[in-house]
Amino acid sequence: MSKMSIDIVSDVTCPWCIIGYKNLEKALAELPDINAEINWHAFEINPDISEEGENNIDHIMHKYGISREQSQQNRQNIVERGLDAGFRFNLSDDSLSFNTFNLHRLLFWAKAFNKQTELKIAFFYAHFAEGKQLNQKEDLLTVIKSVGLNTEEAEQVLSSNEFETEVRAEQNHMHQMGVNSVPSFIINQKYLISGGQPSEAFKQALTQINSEQPA
Repeated sequence: MSKMSIDIVSDVTCPWCIIGYKNLEKALAELPDINAEINWHAFEINPDISEEGENNIDHIMHKYGISREQSQQNRQNIVERGLDAGFRFNLSDDSLSFNTFNLHRLLFWAKAFNKQTELKIAFFYAHFAEGKQLNQKEDLLTVIKSVGLNTEEAEQVLSSNEFETEVRAEQNHMHQMGVNSVPSFIINQKYLISGGQPSEAFKQALTQINSEQPA
């Protein structure tokens, strides 16, 4: 069995990030000879937005200069691509775009308990499928508890600046590597796959990369 490192640069409020991950997951399930070690890295798609957030539809319209109709069409495309990937979006008109820096600090903290991937996926489901407001402490701690992490320790992280330096350094490192959009999948610290690719695209790329590895 071949070992492969996969570093995923993503944000919790990026729908294409969970679509891409689910398709990667499908591809790896069809490649049993590859043993992938997955690590997540922080990226803020809206670093200047407030923690309180703003209506997602209004935010997207303003950010990309599109109409409400175009925004709705984009959302429908996301829903359909999600179903293809095995993820059911439940996108409410009341959903928010908000600052995700605290979520990235918690994900950095969770890595020490080997819970990073589990928490990241739980955040995706909470935000996109369950309608939880992850900028609200009560909803956030509910997700923390659901993956078996200590909520008191999580509250201590949230009430401090713990892991702020580490997350900023991680973001800067990814920018220096040329990662300017998400999702980005860095294979063996050498090959870059960008975007929420279909599972077949991941399968082909990973098979090719694996064939080039020394035996």
